[in-house]
This record gives sequence, structure tokens and C-alpha cells, in this order.
Amino acid sequence: MIRSLTLKLTLAFLFVGLIGALLVAFFAAQRTQRAFDQFVQDRGRTSLITTLAEYFQTNGSWDGVSKVVQHDGTNDAGTMGRAEAIVVCAADGEVVLGGKNYPTGSWVPTSDRVRGIPIQVQGNTVGWLLGGPGPMRPGQGSPEADFLSRIRWAISYSAVGAIAVALLLGFLLARTLTHPLHELTVATQAIARGALGQQVKVRSRDELGTLAVSFNQMSADLAHASTLRRQMTADIAHDLRTPLSVILGYTEALRDGKLPVSQDIFDTMYTEAQHLQHLIDDLRTLSLADAGELPLTRQPIAPQALLERIAAMYRGQAYSQRIELKTHTAANTPDVEVDPERMAQVLGNLMGNALRYTPAGGAITLTAEAAGAGKGAITVRDTGTGIAPKDLSSIFERFYRADPSRQADGSSGLGLAIAKSIVEAHGGSIAVESTLGQGTCFTITLPVTLELQSHSDVESFAQLRA
Repeated sequence: MIRSLTLKLTLAFLFVGLIGALLVAFFAAQRTQRAFDQFVQDRGRTSLITTLAEYFQTNGSWDGVSKVVQHDGTNDAGTMGRAEAIVVCAADGEVVLGGKNYPTGSWVPTSDRVRGIPIQVQGNTVGWLLGGPGPMRPGQGSPEADFLSRIRWAISYSAVGAIAVALLLGFLLARTLTHPLHELTVATQAIARGALGQQVKVRSRDELGTLAVSFNQMSADLAHASTLRRQMTADIAHDLRTPLSVILGYTEALRDGKLPVSQDIFDTMYTEAQHLQHLIDDLRTLSLADAGELPLTRQPIAPQALLERIAAMYRGQAYSQRIELKTHTAANTPDVEVDPERMAQVLGNLMGNALRYTPAGGAITLTAEAAGAGKGAITVRDTGTGIAPKDLSSIFERFYRADPSRQADGSSGLGLAIAKSIVEAHGGSIAVESTLGQGTCFTITLPVTLELQSHSDVESFAQLRA
């Protein structure tokens, strides 16, 4: 199947031109053949009339005229008709050369004579020619002039026919091109009115088909984004409402004197206020990342230092949960160019999730290694409950919670979305693999330091450090 619209249009124009040329050639050939046959007939008729007139003028009568016609059967006149089809009658209507309908000696009525060709000598009609090569048209010109006239008409008719066919093919081609464009226009107007999720039929695999596929993807993404936006708004309202309700409830009770002032009440209000502040900070971080304005203080840092920092932060919690926390850094791991505080935030979020879903007796492993030329990789692997396959493609979405019970555990549902935004702001990527009942592995890929990027591969870096 042709996938190039340019090639399709070129072939279509070539096809229309070729069809037009073939039609002109066909119609012109047909009309020219008929015109030529008529030309030969007209010339034969003219030659026969001239021969008969000369015979009468020479002999003064029609006696022996049959010999002349039989002799002319070998010349141009005879080539256009058989002699027995010719009837020649005298001026008074007596048949001097008989044929099938009028034998010699019979009489031709006046009504039949006037339909024939007059044979004139010095302006006087001396006989009539009936039958012969082709019909006689009153007022016809010379055979040559008639032939040229027929050729002109043949060319004209052929051109008109070719134009009609070209218009039909052009209309079909234009409809083929404009129909998908019309569908796209209607769908676009529907989206402009707020009806998101419009889809158009993909009718080809050329540029128009690619445009239709891109439009369908864009429309689906817009609808999905709109759904996420509405869900995010609802989730934000819910997450803000819970701590605000607690704070407002306590402050109202304290104002009305329904509760005694106590340190526990202030501690609870402070904790809820911190939760609000944390949620607001998360939303601001996402907003800055979306706008490409997330401040980053990049500096070369060894991944081992990041891992040791995170391990030190969470070792106590892991110990209390009886979870083994391990770190491992490969020998050829290059330094990465990152903002240490932001990356600590990312790794801290991954560690928090790992600790939350890893049961007692499990293990969490932090690993750093090279990931090809110009890249370094950090992985956080646990032996926890794992993530269901249906949730893997959505866990980086904002406010997405694979476990609905986490609505009340104080998490905002923004942690992984923020982690992804921070990693991508560094020019890296984050991916996840998980198996239910066996654990989850998050892999962060980051660019190495600028100095190392000038080397062709990680082995060069290992040689430099050696």
C-alpha cells in the first residue's frame, strides 16, 4: 500500500493525464477512421459523377454506360461500392443502368429521383445517380473540405469527452482527499466545544492516515488529561479538607470552651498543619516541574554517597520493622550530575514506599551501577507485596493510589509523580518492574558528569580512576 500522499497525488495526476490522453487518442482514432471512410466515399462519388457526366457529354446519350461503370469498378469509384448497387436513370426517369431495386428499362418515380445525385452537363440535368458509394448530403462541399471538417469535430468531441472523464476522476480524487479532512474538521470543532475524546476513522496509511492517528491520540490524551484533572481537583479538595476539618473542629471547640486547652490538642493541630504544608509543597514542586522551572543545584556526586545518605536516614525504621537494608555500588559506577537534595527526595519517597509494603523479614537493596555510555543507574529493590500489573502503568500519575486504604494513611498520592518529574528534570528516566508477592524494583537512570560524557564509554572512566 502506498503510504506517501505526495506519491499518491503524483500517480493520480499521471493517471488522469494518461486517461485523458488515451481517451483523446481513442475517440480521435474512431472519428478519424469514420471521417476517412466518408472521405473515400465522397471522393469516389465525385469521381463517378464526373465520369458519367463526361460520358454523356461525349456520347450525347446513355447507351453503353454499363461498360463505363464496370470499368470504373477498378478505380476509386469502384472501391467504394459494387457496380450492381448503382442505378443511373435519364432525366425523364428511365433507368439506363439498372440495379437491384430498379432494373434497366424501368422508371424511377420523381420522389425517388430527387433523393439521388443529379448528373449535370453544362448546367443541365441529364440524369440521376441512385445508390452508389454512401449517401448524398445536399449542399456538401468538396471531399477534402468535408474530411477536414470531420477531423476538427472528432478532435473537439474527443477533447470534450476527455475533459468530462478528467473532471469525474478529479472529483473522486478530491473527495478522497477532502472527506477525511472534513471528518477531522468536524471532530476538531467538537473538541473546541468541549466534547473531548473525539475519534476519526483512519482510512489510509499515508500522511492523512498519520494525521488521523495523531489526532485520535491527541484527542484521547486530552480526554484522559481532563479526567485526571477533574480527579486531581477532587483529590486535592479531599486531601485539604481532612486536615482543615480537624484544625477547624479543634479551634471551634477551643473558642467555644467545649474542650480544655491541652498539649495533645496543639500537637494534633500542628501535625495536621504540617500535613497541609507538605501537600502544598508537593503541589508547588509539581507545578514548577511542569513549567520547566524546578530549581536544581547540579553538582557531580558519587551514587554511593547518595545511597549511604538514604540508608542512614531509614536504617532505624528498617531495623524497627525487622527489614534488612543493603547497599551495593559497582566498581565502575560513574559520578552523576544531579541536585543532591532533590535526588534524596526521590530516593526517600521510594524508600518510604518500600518500607511500607515490605513485611518483616524482608529486604530492601539500594544499588548503583553504570548504565551504558553517559548514564548511571540507581535501583531500589524490595521483597514486598508487589504491584498488580493493571496498576503499573498508572502509579506515576498524580493522586493515584493502587491501594485505596492509603487514603487515610497521610500520603498525598503525589510522591511518585514528584519523583518522576524531578528525575526527568535532570534529563533522566524512572521505570518500575514488579511481581505480586515477590517485590518491586524502581530503576532511575541519570546522566553522568559533564567531564565523563566526553569519554566514549564507562570503561574509559574506570581507567581514569585507576
